Amino acid sequence: MDSNATRRSFLSMSAAVAAPAILGAQSPNDTMRVACIGVGNRGSYLLRNMLKVAGTKVVAVCDLLPERANTAAQAVEKAGGSAAVYSDFRKMLEERKDIDAVVVATPDWTHRDVDIAVLEMGKNLYAEKPLALNIADCKMIQSTAKRAKGIMQVGFQLRHDPNRHAAEKFIHEGGIGKVLMCHGIRHGGDLPRAIPWYFDKTKCGDIVVDQGIHILDLFRWAIGSNPVRALASGGTDLFIDVPPGRTVMDNYNLILEYPGGQRVNFSHHYFDPPGFSGDQERVFGSEGSVDLVAATWQPRMKRGLVKLEVPDAGEDSTYSALKAFAGYARDHKEPINNVDSALASTAMVIMATKAIYEKRIVTWDEVMG
Repeated sequence: MDSNATRRSFLSMSAAVAAPAILGAQSPNDTMRVACIGVGNRGSYLLRNMLKVAGTKVVAVCDLLPERANTAAQAVEKAGGSAAVYSDFRKMLEERKDIDAVVVATPDWTHRDVDIAVLEMGKNLYAEKPLALNIADCKMIQSTAKRAKGIMQVGFQLRHDPNRHAAEKFIHEGGIGKVLMCHGIRHGGDLPRAIPWYFDKTKCGDIVVDQGIHILDLFRWAIGSNPVRALASGGTDLFIDVPPGRTVMDNYNLILEYPGGQRVNFSHHYFDPPGFSGDQERVFGSEGSVDLVAATWQPRMKRGLVKLEVPDAGEDSTYSALKAFAGYARDHKEPINNVDSALASTAMVIMATKAIYEKRIVTWDEVMG
């Protein structure tokens, strides 16, 4: 779904759903029946990867834009399946009692309403990040997920990227000793101009919340705790009013401080020449340092990179995340990117954004209330 649909039309579609339902009978050997809500830019990519996950079957697709829903149904048919088409996700959930799991990729500002409705219907939920755009809404989703019959996995797919997952495992097992610092950059071109809501900070939370959250979540996972304060500076210096009405930044620099003395240093901008900088995600420890992207590490006192063992090397991170979701749902296990983790990472980027806007140090306790 995209900003061609107004908030009013969307919310009328997402009115409160009936009381929580019990999940349909599904044994570990059954095919998991999946519905997709929102099949635009990100949602269509999730759909294509979901169609590859063994033991799952996409049975319904939903989007406010009929052409998108129809295109999604055609993709399911091309893969050998059949999907019912809906424009009202509430109607879909009420009519299709056979749905076991739902993949949601609607715009950021709709996450609270859609996620809560799906959870209250008793479905397993794969929901795109961020959890929501403010802490109150995040806590509402968290509370609903805690009571829900299904599991909830939030779309921090980089946690499932084979290289990054192997690197994080190495860190958590003490491979680099005590984590001391994380350094990251996300430098590239501007956001897709064909998606207007990306450029409206009231709908996406601005670029730290919508984009930077991916790498910052990995650093929070590596350190193993939540930051205590944020120092940051950012703005719009190249794409001023481009596209017209733009309210999101095109660059920022951020420092996060953690209770154990660790720091995250992160630079993120949209005016990088093609192939010049790209992404960098490095974790430094007392015994060595790890490159998360490459899954390599180097001892602190010895020259020479060491390649880590990477199961499923080269596998697409989104496919890996959806494959994991299917497993978590069948076994009713807690995902590594569960609602509590998602709330913490979302609070972290809300804290960082507040520090930029207000040009001051902002603390975790202040943001969490």
